[in-house]
Order: sequence, then C-alpha cells, then structure tokens
Amino acid sequence: MKKIVSFFGDKTEVFCCLNRKAEEYAASLGIEYRWAPQLPFSEENVIRELQNADAGIIDIEPYGESVFSQVKDSTKLMVRFGVGFDKVDLKAASRNGIAIARTTGANTTAVAEMALTLMLTCRRRMNLYQARTRAGEWVKDIGNELIGSTVGIIGYGNIGRRLAKLLKGFDCRILAYDPFPNEEAVKADGVELVALEEILTQSDAISIHVPYTKETHHMINRETLTLMKPTAVIVNTARGNIIDEDALYQALKSGQIAGAGVDVFAAEPLSVESPLLTLENAVLTPHVSSQTMESLWNIYKMAIDISADFFAGKGSPHILNPDYIENK
Repeated sequence: MKKIVSFFGDKTEVFCCLNRKAEEYAASLGIEYRWAPQLPFSEENVIRELQNADAGIIDIEPYGESVFSQVKDSTKLMVRFGVGFDKVDLKAASRNGIAIARTTGANTTAVAEMALTLMLTCRRRMNLYQARTRAGEWVKDIGNELIGSTVGIIGYGNIGRRLAKLLKGFDCRILAYDPFPNEEAVKADGVELVALEEILTQSDAISIHVPYTKETHHMINRETLTLMKPTAVIVNTARGNIIDEDALYQALKSGQIAGAGVDVFAAEPLSVESPLLTLENAVLTPHVSSQTMESLWNIYKMAIDISADFFAGKGSPHILNPDYIENK
C-alpha cells in the first residue's frame, strides 16, 4: 500500500476533522494517509517522516537539496498544499527524481472572495470604522462604492478570472494584465486586456494574482505606485514580495494612494514592528485567503487524487517539473 504523509495544518479541531476525512478518502483509494503537522517547521522531522512515505503534502516552508537528497529513495512525489511554489527548488527536486505538483484551482473561489472582501473593506473604510467604534468613538468618514468603478486585475489565471466573474455583479469596468494572457478567456469574459501601466493609471481598485518570480519581484514599487490614482486601493493575496512593502508604506502614509488590503508579506508572520501596522488605511490579514472549509477540503482531496494518479502511473498537468523523470 502506498503511503502519503501530510504536513499541512495545526492541531486544532478543524484540521483534525479535515485530516480524519482525508484519511478516510485516501483509504477508499487504497492509500495509507498519515498526518504529521510540523509547527514550528522542522526540516529534520520532515525528512524522517518522508523517509517512510511515498508522497508528501507540503506547506509553504522551503524545500531544497538538503531535503530532497535525503528522501529520494522513498519519496517520489511532493504536492504543494496550494498554488505558490516559490520556496520549492524545482531543479533540486528534478536532480533527485522527485516530482513536485500543486493543487491548482482548488482554492480559486476562496482567494477570489477574499480579494473582493479586501477590496470592499478598503473602499468603504470598514477597518477604520471598526477600530474607532471599538475605541468608543462615534466618528464617521466617507468611503467609495465599488459599483461602476474600474477594477484592474494583475494576473488573469484561475483566480483572476473568478474575481472578474464576482465583479460582474458590481457593474465594474474590468481591466486585466497578464504577461502570458489567454486571449480567448479574456474575450469570453468580456474583460479588457491592457498594459500594466493602464491598469495602474485607470483603476479605482487593483488586485494582484501573479505568481512570485524574478520578474514579478517588487512589480509594485515606488515608481509604479506613483502612477495610481490618489483615491485608488490595491489588494495583494498572491505573494508578499510582489509589492515593495517600504514603498507601499510610504504611499499609504503620504496619501499617495487611498488604501491597501494585504494578506501576504515578504516575511511571515508579519513582524509586530512593521510600520504597516501603524496605518489606518492598511487592512492586514495573516495569509488566510484560502482558509475556508470548502477550499481546504478541495485542496486535501485534490492532493490525494494527484497522488493516486501518480501512483497509478498516470500523468498529471499539475506536475511542475516533468524533467524529474530523467532521474527517476
């Protein structure tokens, strides 16, 4: 019987329930599933667990040569719980004959809903109202409606497309930028494909959905932020280093832009000394965009399905390094 070990989640009742369900589902496919949460992350413990497993379900911690070289005789597949893989050394995995996959699409709705939530919160200044009301202040302010506004989506993949569909109910003009656009999808969705500069200069709200790469590192920086309207807000549920946090802080503090909703940061957890925490026009959440019961179960199930197909010798479009097979 093939074995999967999962490292995702903590020992709260929610994750205990989800992992019991995952264990039952895996068993129905003839797979032994074991849950071994690593909080705090321990590379030594992860290696020990993987040396007794055929596949691993991994979280956002870094995985490289030091892990792959020690588990290659046992573990042939690792599935990323989510879609980001910037901390996984794909070349090192391939050198050691280990396939890396991700659960693309499983958290699409959850992340798109979170992006919309942050957008609305920033536009209507909900965080400011809540903070003042809790402090005993009955102070009102003026926000902006999302209805009829122009929204820019940077990265028009699964999540960007889902967000666009949600925004249709707000009668928004939707602009999209993608370095490798699916022009058929853009056309079918009734979205305008434009250059990044047009997104920045015309949008009332911007949402980021590109992966983190060398090309997208600090894509949003001091220079690009100056192109935005002073009434505009920006939302990031992708990866922290896509935005230069120092530049974002200055833009928010000076009123260069009206607000930001940020769920991901360059270093996580966010330091209590981060200057972003001092700003009333910054809505900050702890990397929870995909944290819904529906999304989490979709990801668990998909990770197990990918593993089952892999064990059966089937190919998968979710494998990120097909060249692993050369060193299998």
